[in-house]
Amino acid sequence: MNIAMVSEHASPLAVLGGVDAGGQNVHVAALATAISRLGADVTVYTRRDERRLPKRVDFVSGVTVEHVDAGPPHVLPKDELYEHMPAFAEQLSRAWTDSRPDIVHAHFWMSGIASCAAAEALPLPLVQTFHALGIERRRHQGAKDSSPPERLQEERRIVETVDRVVATATAEAFELARMGADSSRISVIPCGVDLTRFTPDGPCEVRAPGFFRLVCVTRLVERKGVGTVIEALARLRNVELVVAGGPSLEALPSDPEYARLMKLAREQGVADRVHFRGRLTRDQVPALMRSADAVVCVPWYEPFGMVALEAMACGTPVIASSVGGLIDTVLDGKVGLHVPARDAGALVKAVRLLMQQPELSRQFAAAGRRRAEQRYGWDRIAKQTMDVYREVIFDRTARDGRSKRRSHFHGQS
Repeated sequence: MNIAMVSEHASPLAVLGGVDAGGQNVHVAALATAISRLGADVTVYTRRDERRLPKRVDFVSGVTVEHVDAGPPHVLPKDELYEHMPAFAEQLSRAWTDSRPDIVHAHFWMSGIASCAAAEALPLPLVQTFHALGIERRRHQGAKDSSPPERLQEERRIVETVDRVVATATAEAFELARMGADSSRISVIPCGVDLTRFTPDGPCEVRAPGFFRLVCVTRLVERKGVGTVIEALARLRNVELVVAGGPSLEALPSDPEYARLMKLAREQGVADRVHFRGRLTRDQVPALMRSADAVVCVPWYEPFGMVALEAMACGTPVIASSVGGLIDTVLDGKVGLHVPARDAGALVKAVRLLMQQPELSRQFAAAGRRRAEQRYGWDRIAKQTMDVYREVIFDRTARDGRSKRRSHFHGQS
């Protein structure tokens, strides 16, 4: 099978940790790689954001990344890419006319816009993964939502156009149904985790004795909830917080969200117990997670939540917001604890419970690893995704066959 994946702002080649580089980059890279292991050829189309980038890059065996010229060849915030999607679609159409894929899988709503436009004339079977829905972002961020005003309308049009929507969590599937999506054209397939990288065994970061360690691995944006953790820290004794993510350590002082969080930490009297690491490589993250007594993921909203899954795979207890995909992944009371988003008091109680009951933490750690192994390995996710591709291609072929027969009979009459 020849598969075209479209990920307009989230390249598999990107360095993680920036404002717009995170879970989607990991998802696309890992899914494409796992699918290639099943014998398929995958081309990932992403926008050129640096002039010197080559046209094509061999990512791994069976996976090629192709840089598409659409807009200026430098980094732009993803919310500013909307106006460049017609140019992106034109380049996709040319590429697919020259080398026709068997199916197109678009990631994020702007990739969906470009893919729908490019695939329509050919026509091509089309699958969509949103990774985040505009209605959720607007609901939780309100006036701070910087998405183009057309986003909600465009997402509804994509839902009506594509052959199948792959939701990454049950909550997203319900939201899509509320948007008017046909439930028969929604498949729920979660994100996965690299079970060879994120393991309970391996190097563990050295830590200062005498502190219960909380770890957040996240992009530095307000909605990720690090401020809630800092507020909780002020009510907890002998607890430290390590925050990994954002720009490099050297560039942290110029980051506005870092400045806001440090100001909050000083106001709360916990600046000496909050440690920002800046951007870490993927290879550095497991050792940090293994050093934690708990990994805390308390965003305002979260379509899936890959960090929580990575922590579970490392055998580290998770405290998570009871939102979005975290509800599916972090089973409350079995592999971790749920707290309401933006509720520092509830977070304090959850941390104290783990501090007071180390045996419960050990149970969560073992159960989390088992759950990751049983349900979230990328090979399993790739097989589920390939099954969807085959269903979509079969349904499209059958539908086209019926249309041709109807046209033939009408012609005879």
